[in-house]
Amino acid sequence: MRVAVGSTNPVKIKAVRNILGELFRDLRVEGINVGPEIPPQPIGQETVIKGAVDRARHAISAGGFDLGVGIEAGLVPIEQANSGFVDMQWCAIVDKCGRVTLGHSAGFEYPPAVIDEVLEKNVEVGKIMERLTGIKQIGKRMGAIGYLSHGKIDRVRLTEQAVLMAMLPRLNPELYGLSR
Repeated sequence: MRVAVGSTNPVKIKAVRNILGELFRDLRVEGINVGPEIPPQPIGQETVIKGAVDRARHAISAGGFDLGVGIEAGLVPIEQANSGFVDMQWCAIVDKCGRVTLGHSAGFEYPPAVIDEVLEKNVEVGKIMERLTGIKQIGKRMGAIGYLSHGKIDRVRLTEQAVLMAMLPRLNPELYGLSR
């Protein structure tokens, strides 16, 4: 099984390798540098999903892969949230037939001041969290979730949730109409 991840972020590659490694014996995972056709700081569920699907489609189109995986995190408006938004990671998995399956991680809130700065200054959450925490490239390490949860969950584990959820239809193809 050859899998292309539409990112060179080591967190995303590791999460895909961890989950798919439990499902496939002969697995090769490769990160492909692709850019989604969305803003650097995705806001809105449809935008985040589009980013994940774009990444997956671009990754599999690199050729010679069985699956393309796209992972995108972004802010989803939730009226009841303290900050008005919840961060969610979406995973899209595309196969050679072009079929897309989706899944997302647990969501979490950023501190309201972080969201205010994102909206007022059009700055990416990652840059704000780097400044706030003093952790360079936090998104390629523990992620904001690792910092905010005091290490109870890190970005790899959060991303693994999204990857596993996107695999559910592929693990049960007859229930999801994916049987060939």
